[in-house]
Formats: sequence, structure tokens, C-alpha cells
Amino acid sequence: MKIETLETETDKSEVNPSKVVSEAEWLVARRDLLTREKDLTRLRDEVSRHRRELPWVKVEKQYVFDGPNGKETLTDLFDDRSELIVYHFMFGPDWEEGCKSCSYLADHFDGANWHLPNRDVSFAVISRAPLPKLEAYKKRMDWRFKWLSSYGNDFNFDYHVSFTKEDEKKNEAYYNYGKGEFITDELPGLSVFSKDENGEVFHTYSTYARGLDILVGAYNFLDLVPKGRDEDHFDFTMEWVRRHDEY
Repeated sequence: MKIETLETETDKSEVNPSKVVSEAEWLVARRDLLTREKDLTRLRDEVSRHRRELPWVKVEKQYVFDGPNGKETLTDLFDDRSELIVYHFMFGPDWEEGCKSCSYLADHFDGANWHLPNRDVSFAVISRAPLPKLEAYKKRMDWRFKWLSSYGNDFNFDYHVSFTKEDEKKNEAYYNYGKGEFITDELPGLSVFSKDENGEVFHTYSTYARGLDILVGAYNFLDLVPKGRDEDHFDFTMEWVRRHDEY
């Protein structure tokens, strides 16, 4: 069974529309919240600084992907830039369509990708499904980002987003920096790479599960409204999500 969700923690607070106050009372509450928002902004900036200070690991293995331009290596994906973001999209070789939760995230990619190249950053999506499946699904979803297939290489396994039959048999998988119960053969993630002036490539960062929240612009909008994400009554947090042509 495919689990098409990110691991999330839901907001247990309840909306109380009967709590109507004066403008002056509202302003007091809003200023209190502003203090908390500023604390969060400062903490986020601090965490981002620590992320940038992480040590790097040299990528020794040569990965070759099937892409719209033929065979391409990980180095090729930088496209003459020094930084590369890869989104690990859940789409197994035998799946008929991509994960709906990854599709929800992917709806946000093209807008950001207008701007990333102008900051020395390339962006690519990689899945294990064969390239013809990826291209057909990409056309259906009307996406423009670069999508490549890692079918036939170890990339998804090495970056801990794909899992083997042996993992399933043992009911154990390494994901999000720890061993846990096997969930499914594909899970989502994002990895970042840097290339130096000698052409050597380094792995600088990977994130999984709720670490991917930052990519979901629609969630950021929902977090602003009184009901929030409003997911508490679902069996799992992203149960409501549909591919955008299925709503």
C-alpha cells in the first residue's frame, strides 16, 4: 500500500467564532502574537544559518539519469551553476501515476524555478519510474520543471527515499535519519548539492517528512486562516489532497 502523506503534527486548537472583541482588545492579542511571530522568524534564520554551516560529503559515485536531453550525470544537472536542489518524487517503477502528496508539492515548483537560476541554483526532480511514465504524468499535470529517471541506478537508495524488498521483509527501513518500521517502497525527500570550481560535487543537505513543509506554499496560506490546515478529523494529515486535475 502506498502512503501518500508527509509525516505531520496537526494543530489541535479549535476555532471559536463566538469570541468577538473590540478593536482595542484585538490589537492587544495581535501584538502578543506579533512577538511570537518575530521569535519564530529569528529562530528560523538561526536554523537556516546552522544549515548553511553543515559539513559537506564528497559524492564519489557516478550517477547517470535518463532525462529529456538523454543520459545526464549528477554533474550535468548543475547546468553551469554551483548549487543544485533535487526533489525526490515518489513514483515507483511499477506505479501508474505519481504520489498525490508529492504532486501537491510539485505544483509549487515551477513558480520558484523562474527565479532560482538567477541565484546560481539549478533544480531537478528525480524518481525511479522510467522516463516515459514521468514525461506522460508531467504532461498531464502541465509542469515545466526538469524531471529525470533514476531507474537502473542507486541514487534513490543512497539518499534514503527508496527501499528494497529486503527492507520490506525485515519490516525495517532507514528514513529521516533513523531506523523505523517499513512504510512503503518510496518516500519523499529533498537533497542539496554543491559543485566547486574543479567540478567536484558535494552533498550538503537532505530533508524528509515535515522538513518538506517549507516547500508547500498552499499550507503557508492555510496557516493564516482561522481553520488552519483543518486536518485533525482525517485518518492522515494529507488525506484531503487531490491531484489538481481531480478536485
